[in-house]
Amino acid sequence: MALGAGFTEGRAREVLAAAGYASGEARLLALGENAVFALAQSAHDAPVVRIGRSAELLDRMRRELRTAAWLGEQGVPAVRPAEPEARLVEGHPVSVWRRIPDRVRPAGAADLAALLRLVHRLPAPPFPLPRRDLLGGVERWLRLGGRAIDPADAAFLRERRDRFTAAAADLVPRLTPGPIHGDALPRNVHVGPEGPVLVDLETFSGDLREHDLVVMALSLDRYGLDPAEYATFTTAYGWDVREWEGCAVLRGARETASCAWVAQHAPGNPAALAEFRRRVASLREGERSVRWHTF
Repeated sequence: MALGAGFTEGRAREVLAAAGYASGEARLLALGENAVFALAQSAHDAPVVRIGRSAELLDRMRRELRTAAWLGEQGVPAVRPAEPEARLVEGHPVSVWRRIPDRVRPAGAADLAALLRLVHRLPAPPFPLPRRDLLGGVERWLRLGGRAIDPADAAFLRERRDRFTAAAADLVPRLTPGPIHGDALPRNVHVGPEGPVLVDLETFSGDLREHDLVVMALSLDRYGLDPAEYATFTTAYGWDVREWEGCAVLRGARETASCAWVAQHAPGNPAALAEFRRRVASLREGERSVRWHTF
């Protein structure tokens, strides 16, 4: 199982071993920009180790650890660090997290909305949060796509990136800006015995709260979210972001980023390349309801 530029499960296990953990006994939970391993499968309190794909993700990982600790101080249910600092091992950032108890049920839209209401009431933390730079990774993802992707498609996405970056700078928010999760989907909520907790805090930012709400609106249009589930989300949160005149801009920015993100998987992965082309074509043709497949 590979991810762009040689970041495979095998490579991640090598880094895990170099960090001092028994890689042969670890269970791979996820492989994306980070490889996530559960250590010592028989021990419920054993930690989880995350390994970043490249050294440039170290600062983000450090901020994620600090954010998780701060959310705990604020009483927001979220994943907690097992060690306070991230370290660089053979060119890869490594962080250690407390194991979350096994989930008792899948997370739903109402769970997500309740947690977002808590986050959106928070003041700014005592450390700087970045803006939600949706489009900042576009160049890197396209670069990782390399020769597998059509240069014309890459140029098209760069043009969209520049256009939506400029448009987003002029948005007037309906909600008071502040801390946001940044990738607010039910998949980033884990429902354990003590209730829902936020996970995957790597995109936690200080920006327009509308960013967190557009994610679900896009899921409705592009990823087959049940309209009833979306209605549950807006009711539980108390507002539908589609009523805001800036929604189309944030949606367009997120679509551009989501399309470019797939490019990094394209080399050597025909399914990823096909999905990348499908997404680009729907954007070129202005087909807002073409179904995108999760990847």
